Amino acid sequence: MADLAPHHRTLLGRATIGDQLRRHARTRPHKVAFVAYDLDGVRTETTYRELDERANRFAQLFTARGIGRGGRIASMARNAVDVVAAYYGALKIGAAFTGVNPLYREAEVAHQLGHSRASLVLADDAFAPVVDAARPAGVDRLGYGAELDALLAAQPATEPETDLDENDVALIVYTSGTEAAPKGVLIPHRNYLASTAPAWGWGLDTGPRDTWLFVMPFHTIAGLGSMTSLTLMGATLVLPASADPATALGVIGRERVTVIAQTPTFYIALSAQDGFGPGTVGQVRRCMTYGGQIPPHVIDAWSAAAPEVLWGTYWGQSELSQLGTVGFFRTLDEVPGGDPTWIGKPVTHLEIRVVDAEDRDAEVGELICRSPSAMLGYLDDPERTAAVFRDGWVRTGDMVRIDADGNLFFHDRLKDMIKTGGMNVSSQEVERVVHEHAGVERAAVVGLADPYWSEAVTAFVVARQGCELTAEELVAHCRARLAAYKVPKAVHLVPELPVDPQGKILKRRLRAAEAAGS
Repeated sequence: MADLAPHHRTLLGRATIGDQLRRHARTRPHKVAFVAYDLDGVRTETTYRELDERANRFAQLFTARGIGRGGRIASMARNAVDVVAAYYGALKIGAAFTGVNPLYREAEVAHQLGHSRASLVLADDAFAPVVDAARPAGVDRLGYGAELDALLAAQPATEPETDLDENDVALIVYTSGTEAAPKGVLIPHRNYLASTAPAWGWGLDTGPRDTWLFVMPFHTIAGLGSMTSLTLMGATLVLPASADPATALGVIGRERVTVIAQTPTFYIALSAQDGFGPGTVGQVRRCMTYGGQIPPHVIDAWSAAAPEVLWGTYWGQSELSQLGTVGFFRTLDEVPGGDPTWIGKPVTHLEIRVVDAEDRDAEVGELICRSPSAMLGYLDDPERTAAVFRDGWVRTGDMVRIDADGNLFFHDRLKDMIKTGGMNVSSQEVERVVHEHAGVERAAVVGLADPYWSEAVTAFVVARQGCELTAEELVAHCRARLAAYKVPKAVHLVPELPVDPQGKILKRRLRAAEAAGS
């Protein structure tokens, strides 16, 4: 059998993400993979064969520029078909792909490009100035649009001849917890093919018949990961020019979108539009939500407009290659125990335990997991990797409750990560920026419950003695240094912060006091 060993790296027996796109191009060449709208409202369709050919041209271009297996390619752009093609092109030659948040400032971009060791960054023209100011020496930049079109036209659309396998890194997804510096999560090809993609088929009932409204940004695991799973499943993805509720609502109606996956913020905004009703959303069959709870009045509004809609709640994290648990309901009466914190049950490939501080099974405790979809680790960060991987389990850092039937309910976070509008914000990162202001003595940042954002980034600040400080001044200070979604929605100037005997700020007291209105 020794002579068969190399076959795992050939097209005969290889199993990588790019291989599945190649198979789609052959078995369903005319199936529409993407419907995209530009800012002028121009609509384009891309079939799976066209997507595969475009990805091959990207792969050939990357190879011609000296990038191959083990290389790193970054992208800073709005959602577009060419971002997907570049992603698949990178994966076809064994390079890893990392998306950079378009809202990032220069320092944030510089950190990710340097840390990921990307040798090439693709960028929209609008982001070229910040990329050029931030990119380390030796990192090239190419612009999406006419520049890339000309380069790609000169490349063959044939499948690249490469040596790679399922254990190569496909994605480097950056995620922030409470630490100041985002972590680079290393995800290999095998994770999606062995567990995440099947879980989407089994757990989320996804397939070629689905037409998804896709507004999740490609730099996140929710965006890049979901796009990967959906294209592996052969679905159609609709990319609107923006996530503006009015624009999105019109697209949902015109394209007869059947599935939406977004945060509660998005569903709230859609239901408030004048055109919301059976004519625009009546054909929607599934509404997936994450990052917060859907208010009851929004569920009622959607049920009236789309009587067959099925709500899905799910939980996941980058360290597990995204999908972890899922549950469906039509009305809140179908939610176990009527508890809106329900996040469903584990997908088929996920083993879970709920443990206390001594790792004993508990009803309420930290959720720990085992799965073929677990990340390889954090890039160049063995200490934080070791802290997450302990005793054969992934420590999620999330507190949950489990009932007798195995239902999971999101309880709290062990750390102070804030989820606002579906985005993760590090409280310590925001605190660091607030502390850079000369008039600040001490600050604490927490997420407070908010009906629109799910959690609103909120700062409590003690001013230095003798300093005149205003909330507006601090917000402006943060806005100049942070992506907009990280900027505090409110700043409270307080005489002191609650601390324990060791001087550690008690953030739970800030949350409790604000909830009580004191």
